[in-house]
Amino acid sequence: MHTVSAASPPFIETDSITVRYLKKEAATVSKEEFSLPVTDLTFADTDKIADLSKKMENIVYKAPIDASLDSDGNIIPEKNGTVLDQAAFTASFLQSFYSSEEQILVLPVKPMYARVDSELLANIKTKQIGHYVTTYNNHNWERSHNISLAAKAIDNKVVFPGETFSFNSIVGQRTEARGYKPAPVIVKGELSEGVGGGICQVSSTLYNAVDFSGLKVLRRYKHSKEVPYVPPGRDAAVSWAGPDFIFKNEYKQPVLIKAKAASGRIAVRIFSSDSIEIKKK
Repeated sequence: MHTVSAASPPFIETDSITVRYLKKEAATVSKEEFSLPVTDLTFADTDKIADLSKKMENIVYKAPIDASLDSDGNIIPEKNGTVLDQAAFTASFLQSFYSSEEQILVLPVKPMYARVDSELLANIKTKQIGHYVTTYNNHNWERSHNISLAAKAIDNKVVFPGETFSFNSIVGQRTEARGYKPAPVIVKGELSEGVGGGICQVSSTLYNAVDFSGLKVLRRYKHSKEVPYVPPGRDAAVSWAGPDFIFKNEYKQPVLIKAKAASGRIAVRIFSSDSIEIKKK
């Protein structure tokens, strides 16, 4: 506890600041805890305010949801998120700190806009610039399940001009906790069992759709053994913390990835706006 001089403001010993969000109490802090005595004056400790701001950010943060297309091609509108207004919070906290009365501070928030809104999506869903389809045995339930999960992960993703798309980054780690099942995978030319087996068919289908769309492939690895779902040399092997499939959108327009796996068939389609100038293979 800080030692407070006789000249220090009396609120340091008694008063507090109650922080609220959506009519609920987020925190209650004593002004003494956030004071920084200097000689016979008392100042707010800005480092502690910054730490509190980070904690409040975790409370109010709500990620935005991009606009997307449903199975019939209809647009599902975007939903904006919420983020703490850091500058307004600091200003409000300081005002409360130096007030002679106990304070209630309502967390100031501002909207966090979705990257892909309905207007943008309506513009880039009009022209198909590439597609590819592969088939699989849907009686192999575990493998089919993994393919479906990975297809959903890349579905409705928009890649803006100059951006790169990493399959591993978008799909994420393939673990049982995230719903992936053990299924056959190729390791050093041999078939073995691994969690997430089958998703290389998704990356390979995506690779072919991307390649035929004229997008620039930056990184692609072939399997150590030929796979049955694409022609020789047309596969894209992936594994977490290992081989990745990465491409870049060098067009002047965003591109939209649509992917669907069902009934033993996975289809990947690439869309953009009518004004895009396609680089033909």
